[in-house]
Amino acid sequence: MAAEGGSREERWTLAGARALITGSSKGIGYAIVEELAGFGARVHACSRNAAELEECRRRWEEKGLHVTVSVRADREKLMDTVRQTFNGKLDILVNNAGQLLVKPTAECTAEEYSKVMATNLESSFHLCQLARPLLVHAGGGSIINMSSIGGSIGFVGSAIYAITKSAMNQLTRSLATEWAPDKIRVNGVAPGFITTDMIKDGSNKFTFLC
Repeated sequence: MAAEGGSREERWTLAGARALITGSSKGIGYAIVEELAGFGARVHACSRNAAELEECRRRWEEKGLHVTVSVRADREKLMDTVRQTFNGKLDILVNNAGQLLVKPTAECTAEEYSKVMATNLESSFHLCQLARPLLVHAGGGSIINMSSIGGSIGFVGSAIYAITKSAMNQLTRSLATEWAPDKIRVNGVAPGFITTDMIKDGSNKFTFLC
């Protein structure tokens, strides 16, 4: 951190930090990329949609942000790309990729259950495992898991989504305890309703339970 006084940009910098952010082509992930890169971090952004990601890359380049991109397919290949891009080191991992399923629980299929679990929970768990050697090599770092208020508050029609976010909260607590000796911080962020495309598509189907 720079000397006191001046603007936020003058007081705080991420210059030299290396970050991987999943689910980066829209919504919260897109905003995180711009925020971290805006503070000087070198960011690698990934998404499953190649066309959207390329459009994002073009916009980031026009803004002078240092962002590399890759289409997310195989997690091991993604981490190999990150390893090569950042010379074997990583300071920040943001597990942001997620899928929202709004559907009566009795009507959910095994395939839907498996898909949401894989996208929202298994992916984050596996990427934490794969990123750990890079974080250790960097001398420690930070993992941010994007959870949701849905992990602690009931919503009608979102049982599977809620399960994944509640499990994400416990994963965060467990890794924060287990990896603290390696100087790896693990924190979770649990937003409420934010008007991303994902929420817009399903917001009219939610019922809030007190």
